Amino acid sequence: MEYHKANTLAEAVALNAAYPDLPVLAGGTDLIVGWRSGLIAPKGFIDISSVEEIKTVEDVNGLLEIGAAATHAFIAKSDLVGERASLLSKACLSIGACQIQNRGTIGGNIMNASPAGDTLPVLLIYDAEFKLQTVKGERWVNAGDFFVSYKKTLKLPDELLTKIRIGRPDEKNENRVFYKIGTRRAQAISKVVMAIRGLIDHGGIRDLAIGVGSVAPVPMRAFGTEALLRGAMITAAVTDQAKRSIMDEFHPIDDVRSTSSYRSFVLGGLIERYLRSQ
Repeated sequence: MEYHKANTLAEAVALNAAYPDLPVLAGGTDLIVGWRSGLIAPKGFIDISSVEEIKTVEDVNGLLEIGAAATHAFIAKSDLVGERASLLSKACLSIGACQIQNRGTIGGNIMNASPAGDTLPVLLIYDAEFKLQTVKGERWVNAGDFFVSYKKTLKLPDELLTKIRIGRPDEKNENRVFYKIGTRRAQAISKVVMAIRGLIDHGGIRDLAIGVGSVAPVPMRAFGTEALLRGAMITAAVTDQAKRSIMDEFHPIDDVRSTSSYRSFVLGGLIERYLRSQ
């Protein structure tokens, strides 16, 4: 088995370009489990776990940038993330047990591209962008465009995810929530995950962003329900309309974790819960 370890970002980018068929290893909380269980059979690994340049959380020209190899625990403890993207802190704390949070990385959560990834709906409503680097250059891709189908992304084989940039940080007077519904209260894969940011003034919805996961092949924004609610007053009738809208907007599947009908029911219940709490 091949094993290549990068100690700098330049080395990581170069190794990724030289061995595009080898998976990139950071925390390994998904990759190693899949390998040991026989679900994947990699020829080797490119280890980027020692690359300090992509373990950071920092302000860059007024925007929050997070290194792809930053762990969930590190992100959750960051005061800067708490100030600029508080829902991301909550999402990181919802992932697995503390051992997973201390090993797993946000870049791994993104590149795993699971529709049940807890941070992904949050990144959607923060208008996050992902920095993809190669030996030839770099590009930023919006999170809303990045996930193209089940576990498939826009990343090219020679590209390496290195940074996450929050395009729309927390605003004052926002009503923000992160909901995760699973089989148990902790250490569960999501049956439904939802993140909402709303600007609500005297019962009127000035702006709204809703991100959902585990209800489609990719994490998605509920654009139809957002449009329905934006500019509306919160009433019982509007709340009922919102429930019907979000249940019609997504068509979940049945799988080993849950049924389509339950997921749809939960979607409606969560948007109702949010609106009734305002």
